[in-house]
Amino acid sequence: MVKIAICNELFEGWDIGRIASYVAELGYDAIEIAPFTIAHSVDEVSAERRKEIRSVVEDRGIEVAGLHWLLLSPPGLYITHPEEEVRERTASYLISLVDFCADLGGKVMVIGSPRQRDLMEGVSYSDGWRFAEEVFRKAVKAAEDRGVILCLEPLHRSITNFITTASEAVRMIDAIGSPSFKLILDVYSMGGEEMPRDELIRTYSRYLAHVHINDDNKREPGSGSVDFGPIMRALSEIGYEGYVSVEVLDLGYDDPREIARRSIERIKAEMA
Repeated sequence: MVKIAICNELFEGWDIGRIASYVAELGYDAIEIAPFTIAHSVDEVSAERRKEIRSVVEDRGIEVAGLHWLLLSPPGLYITHPEEEVRERTASYLISLVDFCADLGGKVMVIGSPRQRDLMEGVSYSDGWRFAEEVFRKAVKAAEDRGVILCLEPLHRSITNFITTASEAVRMIDAIGSPSFKLILDVYSMGGEEMPRDELIRTYSRYLAHVHINDDNKREPGSGSVDFGPIMRALSEIGYEGYVSVEVLDLGYDDPREIARRSIERIKAEMA
C-alpha cells in the first residue's frame, strides 16, 4: 500500500506536535522534515530533543518518513564544489543528517538542494560528477549502517544545471552501487523530461524509493494541469510501497491547513 506523507515546511511557524496532530487527523501516515525548520544545524540537536521529536510524532499515530532540503543550512555546504575542504564538510554533514534521520525513525533522505549542487563556473560536468560521487560514497556507508536510504532527486532544469533527468540520476545510483542509494521522482521535475511521468515510474521502478507529489505550477496536487490518474496507476502497477509525499514548492499562497486537506483528498481520490 502506498503511504501518504507531507513536508513540514508548508506549516511555517507551527511546532512539530501541532503539525503531527493536524495531518494525522486528515489521514496522513507521516511527515517529512526539512532539517532547517528544526535547527540551524542538526549537530545542535541533542539526543533528548531527537527522542522528543520522534515521540511527539509517533504519539499521534504517524511517523517521520525522512528528511528533505538537506543542505539549505548551515551555509557553506556544496556537493560539487571544486575545493576539497568544502566537499569534506558537505559529506560530514550528510553523515550527521543520516544519524538525525535514523534517530527520528526516518527511512529516506532526499538529495535535492539545487543550489548546493549547481555546477559552478569553471567546473566541468565530468569534474562535477566526480566531486558528487566522492561526496555520496562517503555518506552512503553511514546510511547503510543506520538503515537509511539516500534518494537522489533529478530536478527540473529550471532549478539546477546538474542531474536533471532520471537517467542521469540512475547512472549515479549504479555508480555508487549501494542498496542505500536509490531514486526519488518528483511530479513537477518529471515535467521537464521527454518521457511521460507514468512511463518514467515504470522505466525506473526498480530504483524508486520515494515520490514527491505536487503539480506543474509548483503547488499542491490538483491545482495545476497534471493528470494524476496515470501516475497513481503506474505506482500501483509496479507494486510501489513507499511514500508519496506532498511537497509544495510555491509556499504561502493559501492556508496550509487547506492545502494539506485538498492534497490528501486528491491523492485518495486517485487511489480509489
